[in-house]
Amino acid sequence: MDYVSALVPPVVMAVFFVSLIVIIVKSQGGPNKTKEDDAVDAAIARAESAKQTARPENV
Repeated sequence: MDYVSALVPPVVMAVFFVSLIVIIVKSQGGPNKTKEDDAVDAAIARAESAKQTARPENV
């Protein structure tokens, strides 16, 4: 029975890891991709506008 208790934790971790990878792969693309891309674009735009307002260029 010691071999069963020795094998259970790695098997449980392997199942968890595989399921995590499957979830990550399934969440890529499709309708989620557009939503995530829009959120990233909005964050980049906010960061760029904050940088420009913090240091106005002397022309």
